[in-house]
Amino acid sequence: MKIEHKKIIAVGVILAFVLIVQMGAISLINPFLEEGYQSVENPDDPLNGVLYLAVVLVATGILLYTMRQEMDLLIRLVIISMCGFISWYAFVVVAEWIVPRGPTEMIALILAGGLCIALFVYPEWYVIDGAGIIVSASAAGLFGISFGPLPALILLIFLIIYDVISVYKTKHMLTLAEEISRLKLPLILIVPFSLEYSFFKDGMEADRKKEREAFYIGLGDLILPTIMVASAACFSEAPYIFLRIPISMPVVGSMVGTIGGLIILLWLVNKGRAHAGLPFLNGGAIIGYLVGSIVAGISLTSAIGL
Repeated sequence: MKIEHKKIIAVGVILAFVLIVQMGAISLINPFLEEGYQSVENPDDPLNGVLYLAVVLVATGILLYTMRQEMDLLIRLVIISMCGFISWYAFVVVAEWIVPRGPTEMIALILAGGLCIALFVYPEWYVIDGAGIIVSASAAGLFGISFGPLPALILLIFLIIYDVISVYKTKHMLTLAEEISRLKLPLILIVPFSLEYSFFKDGMEADRKKEREAFYIGLGDLILPTIMVASAACFSEAPYIFLRIPISMPVVGSMVGTIGGLIILLWLVNKGRAHAGLPFLNGGAIIGYLVGSIVAGISLTSAIGL
């Protein structure tokens, strides 16, 4: 199969992953609300977005510092443990679906622990991808029920600015991506052009030595625009398109906008240069949400949360 055909298939797989994460986050909203997983008292408080932005900046700074200090084992243990912790929330819901009267939290703990062990022992691309999808859907669902439209918009807009600065100006996000590959951290999704590809053995470094062998997308590029999708599903006043399923026109608009932005991003990345992803992904999610809200008959002020 020609390389261009393989790339087309890889793009299709990435789009499928994004759709799975979006639908996963939407399906987790009501169970998360029933479990009381909303992390703030007032999800409409715009300070929620500002505070989370501060957390992102501080966490990125700490991660870069520990990488420079070559604290490799500590970094891997912390990142993998965080993935296990976030996935636990989703596993609780899944366990309740399968065994509603069983020890759901214990089952979820066993599943999350198994996920952590797999990521630590054998961080091959398909292990990382499976974990990344679960973590992304769970994280987006958790933030989606905790961020109303205004805090979500504030967060996504400021992170667009941050992403542009960190990729094109300071370039520290490129350094972070290289370290993520070196340490085999589960902070990206990997879609290889061939099943023979091994992230465990080669990582991203191989792409700089020869022709590109895979597409990579950071978990942040999945989680952040999906927060807008989940927030719309949780808080939008628009009627559901399907009975009892929290999918409305603002939700559909945000989903379509994210996927459209991703297609443009992948087209640019295929040309061989690294690009900031959030301007396309967050931007698409925001534009799609606003357009979907207008189509649903909701005013812009109400859609924004003012």
